[in-house]
Amino acid sequence: MSAATLTPTTPTSAGRPLPRRGFVRDTRIVLRRELAPVIRDPFSVVFGLVQPLVFLGLFGPLLAGSAGGTLGGDVWLWFVPAVLAMTTLFGTSVTGSNLQLDLSSGVHERMLVTPLSRPAQLVGRALKEMVPILAQSAVVLLVMLPFGLRPDPLGAVLTLLQLAVLGVGVGALSYTLALAVRKQEWMFWVVQQTVLFPVMLLSGMLLPLETGPGWMRAVSTVNPLRYVVDSGRAAFAGDVLSSTVAWGWVAALVTAAVGLTVGVRAMIRSTD
Repeated sequence: MSAATLTPTTPTSAGRPLPRRGFVRDTRIVLRRELAPVIRDPFSVVFGLVQPLVFLGLFGPLLAGSAGGTLGGDVWLWFVPAVLAMTTLFGTSVTGSNLQLDLSSGVHERMLVTPLSRPAQLVGRALKEMVPILAQSAVVLLVMLPFGLRPDPLGAVLTLLQLAVLGVGVGALSYTLALAVRKQEWMFWVVQQTVLFPVMLLSGMLLPLETGPGWMRAVSTVNPLRYVVDSGRAAFAGDVLSSTVAWGWVAALVTAAVGLTVGVRAMIRSTD
């Protein structure tokens, strides 16, 4: 057997080596694939606006009447950032169900044998969540402007970007859950009821934590969503350079980093 037989060769096209696929290029391809159904049928994005608009229309006036004095200042500047955070949390937490459809139909396995890198497949899916988040949040802000909402423009933009980063992390964790449970769709409902609702309540999203018991305030200090919610409120009020906004960015970035790290590892091991 000759040495040439033992030496691995590089795939060629017309005598030239094939170019190596880049992670950024693969991520862009997956992102376009995931966005295509949303663009063709934006009903899911529109339907996702029902919950925040109901909270703003029904819970907002009750909050203004019962806790307006406790909150101080403009109630909408306090409540709208929280509703945007809630939309991000619940909207991205169930995105793993889309991956379950691909798992059950065999699409996921076919994607894994393509030249696309597995980390890019996870990151592209997670980045896709930024688009509906930004679209829904922008609509909520426009709807609330006639009702007296006057956020700081730069603070509003920074808040939307921060929520998009948070959504990437939560979406990646949702995809990780889908890979772990495969066809057990009821797990998303369990996680929503046992994890997401406590996280939401312990973030001070609906009512101020200052009026709650000491143990609740203590537990909320380890809740990253609390820092994101507080950051949005400070940014909407114009305090974009405050430490509150900085801690919100730390919480969002850490959530994104943890979600992507765990998700990429799960994607790499998904067919092992």
